[in-house]
Amino acid sequence: MNEQQVPRDHAALDAAKVLLTRLGLSPEDLLASVSPRPPVPTFAEYIPVVAAAVSEGARRVYGSYWNRIEHAWGPRRLDEPTPTEIKQLVEHTKANVVPRRNGRGGRSAGEHLIAALRCLYRHAEDDHLIAPAANPAAKVPKPRRLPSTRRAVADNRLAEINRVAATTGNDPVLDCLILRLHTETACRRGGALALRPHDLDPAQCLIFLR
Repeated sequence: MNEQQVPRDHAALDAAKVLLTRLGLSPEDLLASVSPRPPVPTFAEYIPVVAAAVSEGARRVYGSYWNRIEHAWGPRRLDEPTPTEIKQLVEHTKANVVPRRNGRGGRSAGEHLIAALRCLYRHAEDDHLIAPAANPAAKVPKPRRLPSTRRAVADNRLAEINRVAATTGNDPVLDCLILRLHTETACRRGGALALRPHDLDPAQCLIFLR
């Protein structure tokens, strides 16, 4: 095996020498052109930098997970954790989520933790702190999402809800209008609460949802 490998190594070296000669370069030129990378920061140092560079929405989604990462790895440099350690942190996060009636076994928490780490490492790549090939978060797949448990309200159940709203309560007319709004637009509660008079377009029977 070694006897076969030696000729291949010599051939690769000869090819590299020919290429360098054609480019007018020497091995010394390559060594001299290598610029040292900036020192790799710790998670505690770099998380605030990234948090200040992303949008408010990203901070809202990733903030709690960056706090978890900083708590676990704050003094460590970005290039220290391995993909296996990231998987361990994901499993620890999934096992310690607050139990909810509609919980999915912490899958969402694990997915968001990996996304938060990928965001950090993507900025580290852009800042030339690590090489793309050295990005451990890119080597950890996100947990596969389970099928959604959400289902549409059956027609007979929706009719029953509308009947009760129209015959009970302090303001049945308003209650029916709100139900009709949600039925026609599928907007969430916030969409109804944020609705303003000038969001209505009676001419085209349209509304502007926010």
